[in-house]
Amino acid sequence: MRMSRLFGQTLRTSPSEAEAVSHQLLVRAGFIRPLASGIFSYLPLARRSLTKIEEIIREEMNAIGGQEVTMPVIHPADLWKETRRWYQIGTELGRFVDRTGRDMALAMTHEEVLADLARKEIRSYRQLPQLVYHIQTKWRDDPRPRAGLIRTREFTMLDSYSLDADEEGMRAQYRAHYQAYFNIFNRCALPVVVVQADVGMMGGTLAHEFMTLTPIGEDTLMLCDRCGHKANRQVARFRKTAFPRESPRSVEKVATPNVTTIDELAAFLRLPKSKTAKAVFLVASIGEGEEAAERLVFALVRGDMEVSETKLANAIKARELRPAEERETQGVGAVPGYASPVGLSGALVVADDALLQSANLAAGANEEGYHLLNVNYGRDFEADVVADIAAAQAGDGCPECGEPLRAERGIEVGNIFQLGSRYSLTLGCTFLDKEGTSKRIQMGSYGIGVGRLLACVAERHHDDKGLVWPIRVAPYEVHIVALGGGRDEAERVYSALSAAGVEVLYDDRDESAGVKFADGDLIGVPLRLTVSRRSLERGGVELKPRSSQQAAFIPLEGIAGRVREEITRLEAAIALGVVTVPYTD
Repeated sequence: MRMSRLFGQTLRTSPSEAEAVSHQLLVRAGFIRPLASGIFSYLPLARRSLTKIEEIIREEMNAIGGQEVTMPVIHPADLWKETRRWYQIGTELGRFVDRTGRDMALAMTHEEVLADLARKEIRSYRQLPQLVYHIQTKWRDDPRPRAGLIRTREFTMLDSYSLDADEEGMRAQYRAHYQAYFNIFNRCALPVVVVQADVGMMGGTLAHEFMTLTPIGEDTLMLCDRCGHKANRQVARFRKTAFPRESPRSVEKVATPNVTTIDELAAFLRLPKSKTAKAVFLVASIGEGEEAAERLVFALVRGDMEVSETKLANAIKARELRPAEERETQGVGAVPGYASPVGLSGALVVADDALLQSANLAAGANEEGYHLLNVNYGRDFEADVVADIAAAQAGDGCPECGEPLRAERGIEVGNIFQLGSRYSLTLGCTFLDKEGTSKRIQMGSYGIGVGRLLACVAERHHDDKGLVWPIRVAPYEVHIVALGGGRDEAERVYSALSAAGVEVLYDDRDESAGVKFADGDLIGVPLRLTVSRRSLERGGVELKPRSSQQAAFIPLEGIAGRVREEITRLEAAIALGVVTVPYTD
């Protein structure tokens, strides 16, 4: 491709709204352009890189027995109503009514459609197992799109779905995806870790997320360096410190003027925060369809802990959670800054399980300017629900070995779910086994965001000059720069390399050397060939890898073979990272 004909242009400055480096560079280098919040156009450079990622995905999916299909972006709501997700998912699901008045949905995932296909196509155990996948457009009306392609509303995603006769078969396909996903990310030169995750709206019995570690990540991962335990903080378990047993003491009301936070309370009373009770008020949407209702939730944890909204939502089966407004908390008799479960009525009280072993805590008195000392669970208050609702923090004990956990930020680039009979039960996906008995199909669901993967590769592979693409993801393999006195020979090199099957971006523009080199570094093609009067006087062209400061002169004779050797070297370096990864639950 000649740069004089390339659709799109490089920019000298970053868009004001771009905070993530990948967002800045992908816009500046002419890969993407924003259309609306969380919605992007992919220009030719991005499209080439995305196509390469998709081909890597196809190769790995085909290697584990996958068959590619294409499922629709528009779904009749009837399917989503059958599985009840029409009522369980909030405003992120795109809903509209067609011209006949029929409820429709924009695809945010395809479990319903695949299950509908399975109940129509699968009749016998002889047709199982099956693995189908597609790479298709999705829509999720995310209220907070950010960081360019890392969090968008419209995106392209690999979905693969396994169908099995039993749980053993489902687990086998799950493990196959586990390795295939590592292969995909390693072939894209993106290191990842896999962590235990929440099944969320997908349902099922088990989920893992593939995370790339980065300071801009929205997820917090809890990692144990001793035993290797890894989990998303949303669902991470940890060892909760047990305190010596104490006999309950009498409740005492004390004046605490202008003391409204746990830190202030602990300092005022000269107590450790672990001897206080922290109250968090949220409003939960609970139930489905016409029966759905909002409920004020009083979540209570020890003062040295934080509430995990994911754990809380799972404990009470809430569709959504939002912060409570002051009028809502006052409506049940609670006073902000001095709230307590003691004497509270009208709220759903949810207590962390650590509170059952924590005696004589300081808690609010539901009266401005006062707290209560020596509050004890069971005597002074009880909860409607007791569960693990505390969020893990750095330094908490690993649930497996007790070693202090370490916190890292990460971006989710893939996820896998053991769905079991979650969808086959509601949609009637059955088959006849060898004995002629009707059984439910066991499903698995697996996803990778293609645009997000591209952005994460850019986030990891860049320097202060621009992008530094790995060879398998780069839009082109070689960037030819023609300078004064070298244009005619550059044309011949371009023709020779193109004829040899090398992917070439040729800067044939009438621009200065400085502009051409700056644009080349910004775009980040792995190999640069500079053809100039100076290089020709030395008998060839200058070859410089984008990832290195070292350049070498190579002769014109046999240049295609020499360039091919460099490409092979770069590919081999990436291939070394594609290794077998032990599967762990």
